[in-house]
Amino acid sequence: MRATLAFCLLGLLTAGAVQAQDTSGPVKIGVAAPLTGPYAAFGAQIRNGASQAIEDLNKAGGIKGRLFETVVGDDASDPKQGVSLANKFAGAGVKMVVGTFNSGVSIPASDVYLDAGIIQITPASTNVKFTERGMWNTFRTCGRDDQQGAVAGAYLAAHFKDKKIAFVHDKSTYGKGLAEETLTAFKAKGGKAALIEGINPGEKDYSALVSKLKSATIDVVYFGGYHTEAGLILRQMRDQGLQAIVAGGDGITDKEFVQIAGPAAEGTLMTFPPDPRKNPNAQAVVAAFKAKGIDPEAFTLYAYAAVQVLAKAAAETGSSDGKALADWLHQGKPVETVLGPIAYDKKGDITKLDYVMHVWTKGPDGKIDYAGHELTP
Repeated sequence: MRATLAFCLLGLLTAGAVQAQDTSGPVKIGVAAPLTGPYAAFGAQIRNGASQAIEDLNKAGGIKGRLFETVVGDDASDPKQGVSLANKFAGAGVKMVVGTFNSGVSIPASDVYLDAGIIQITPASTNVKFTERGMWNTFRTCGRDDQQGAVAGAYLAAHFKDKKIAFVHDKSTYGKGLAEETLTAFKAKGGKAALIEGINPGEKDYSALVSKLKSATIDVVYFGGYHTEAGLILRQMRDQGLQAIVAGGDGITDKEFVQIAGPAAEGTLMTFPPDPRKNPNAQAVVAAFKAKGIDPEAFTLYAYAAVQVLAKAAAETGSSDGKALADWLHQGKPVETVLGPIAYDKKGDITKLDYVMHVWTKGPDGKIDYAGHELTP
C-alpha cells in the first residue's frame, strides 16, 4: 500500500472540521525533552519526532490554513528544570505540549500545565502515577509500567522461575516503579526475588553491586532504569566474569545502550512494543526520516503520533483550547497515527496494550540491535 506524508496527516483533518477559534497566529506546540544530560539520546528522539510531524502538518496546510509553531525546550531530565520549562511554555502562550521523556519530570510538569490549561501528551513517560491523579490534561501515546511490568514478570516466571533473579533499580520514578511492577507480576506467577538493590544513577563504578550479584550467584538481573546505567552495569558484570542475563524496560531502547555496553549488550532482554518502524502506517514517515539520515527508533514515532493526536483533536473541535481537546480525546474515538489507531480512556491512557519482549541480537552486519528480534511469551 502506497502512502504519502500528506495522506498521513491530512487523514486526520475531517472535511467538516472548522478553523480554530483563535486565528491571531500559529498554534504553539511545546516540545519538552532532555536535550542535554545523560538521557539526551531519548530527548533527540522526541524532538525529531514531534518536529517532523509539525513540519509535515504545516506542509499539508495545517488545519483549515491554521499553521503550527514548534517551541522546543530542554528539561535535562531534571524535575526542577522541567517545572521551569513548563512555566516558560505557559508564559509563551503554548497551547499544547508533546513531552517529556522522564516520568519524574513529566509528573511535576503536568501540574503546571494543568494550572495553565495546557494539554500534555507524553511519548515516553510510563509511570502509572502520570495518569492516575484525576487530571484532565495528561495523555500518553505509550503504555504504562504496570502493563510492561506484567509482560516482563510473566516472561521471567515462564523462562527463569527456577533461577536466581535480582531486581535492581535506579531509584528514579520510572526505574523503581517499573522494577516494582515487574516484581509484583513475577511474584503473582510464583516467583521470588533472590536480591533487591537500588543504585545511584550517574555513577561510573558499580563494582560493589556486581560483587553482591556474584556473591548471590545471580542468574538474571532485572534492571529498572535507563540505558546509561544499564550499559555500565552490564559491561562491568562481564568484566568481572558474571555472565548473568540482563533484562530491562523501554528505558534502554536506544542504540547508545550498545555503545556503552559494548559486545556485552548481545542477549539483553527488553520490553517494548513491536517495532513501530515496521508499522504499515509509518512507512512513508520512516522513509522521510531516513532520507534525512535519521533512524526513527524507539520513541521517535511515539512523539510523531502525539502531534497527530493533537491535530486530530484540534480539527474535530475547531479549537486549540486544551480542555476542549482533552474532552474530545476522552470520548475514546480512534485517531489514525503512524502507530496505528490510538484511542483513549477517561484517564488519558491508550486502550491498546502491546508490550512484547525483545532481545538485543547481533545481525549479519555485526551490529547489535533489538529491531526484528521479538520473543514469544
